Amino acid sequence: MATKNSKNIDISIIYVNYFSFELTANSIASVYKYSNDISFEIIVVDNGSTDNSIKKLKEKYPNVCFIENGTNLGFASANNIGLKNARGKYVLFLNNDTILIENTLHIVLQYLENQTIPTLLGCKLINEDGSLQYSVSTYLSLWNIFTANLFLYILFPKSKYFHKSHLMNNNLSRTSEVDVVIGAFIIAERRSLLKLNGFDERFFFYGEDSDLCFRFKKQIGKVIYYPETTIVHLKGSSVNKNQWFKNKNRSIAILQWCQKHFSGLEFILAVFLHYLGIILRIPIFFVVGILSFKRRNIKRAWFYIKLLFIYPKNAFK
Repeated sequence: MATKNSKNIDISIIYVNYFSFELTANSIASVYKYSNDISFEIIVVDNGSTDNSIKKLKEKYPNVCFIENGTNLGFASANNIGLKNARGKYVLFLNNDTILIENTLHIVLQYLENQTIPTLLGCKLINEDGSLQYSVSTYLSLWNIFTANLFLYILFPKSKYFHKSHLMNNNLSRTSEVDVVIGAFIIAERRSLLKLNGFDERFFFYGEDSDLCFRFKKQIGKVIYYPETTIVHLKGSSVNKNQWFKNKNRSIAILQWCQKHFSGLEFILAVFLHYLGIILRIPIFFVVGILSFKRRNIKRAWFYIKLLFIYPKNAFK
């Protein structure tokens, strides 16, 4: 049951909303529909939306806690605001483009309560058509930056040496300890997340989930992929309307990971390989766009040209 006043809240569910009334409303509706036998609270942190989405959400869900930022502080910062206001034993960072289709919260709570060491957990994600979605990966390394930018992951999709998400390509169907679970669904004890100060707010959009998993595994406990329960993830629904924003911030997140976790020659090679991959993709997408008569591929080539001139200031010194 949902609660605003109970001192014994099992799970605090944190959403970040940004001009996404329909997505957020539908996801919250699925939580209310399928979350039985547990006590939970829902916290929605809005990142400066000016489309009346929060006003409409407040009218639709009066029992939800709403926190309104005056501007877009980024995904990591908004989630951390929610974390600081959460009261549950566990905190679930849940993307607003997710839909629960079964009693997922009760299922994961039962699993987590039986663990002897702190655990950060991600569940099975599927696309709207029911197909399996990539939801785990290995850490970003110099090697998988090389394999990604030289297209080796396409040539050898099931190889653990060439594809950072090879576990999903091999149809991972058992509960497993992994490096990274993607940020659409991340749950862990609140006290463990607070020890880490939540997400690293220097990551604006993308990369913060991988970094959180890395720090959790290194300092707190284990990261688990738990496919015994499934949710629908409408992947990218909130950013697909702005492809430049998506491409730009993905590139920045990779470079920020390199800035934070690499040094010396490894850092130099990683950045070189990243920009080499950008350069290689410019003619590929341009030619494919011409031959296929598809403007979106030509547009992507233009995006990659612009990415050549973007390098984030190092905030990790």
